[in-house]
Amino acid sequence: MKVLDIGVVAKRSGVMPSKLRYYEKKGLIKSVGRHGLRRQYAESVVKKLQLIALGQVAGFTLDEIAKMFETQDKLSIDREQLHTRAQEIDKTIRKLQILSLGLKHIAKCTAQDHTQCAEFNKIISRGQRILVHRTE
Repeated sequence: MKVLDIGVVAKRSGVMPSKLRYYEKKGLIKSVGRHGLRRQYAESVVKKLQLIALGQVAGFTLDEIAKMFETQDKLSIDREQLHTRAQEIDKTIRKLQILSLGLKHIAKCTAQDHTQCAEFNKIISRGQRILVHRTE
């Protein structure tokens, strides 16, 4: 097993040493020892950190991600949870596409008064529906 110093892990993963220590405290990763005062990690921790980062980008909390790791090196993925999260992401994408189209129209709209533009009023109406559904 190849062992990496905390500084090397931070550099390879892009995760600050303070965050590595926090992840260790949360039980997401585990050091394999110390060299002086510096934590040492198995090289496999870099891949685990990539999975943690991906999970966070997907909107999972650290506690949810921690549950996905049965042991230090084995994943236990709830496929239904992933499917549900993917559907939420798809819904967010659709909302953002509507918002983007609306903003593009408003930016190009030649109406003197935007409130008199029928398309602008549709956009405002759609935007209101997006906000209402977001807060529910």
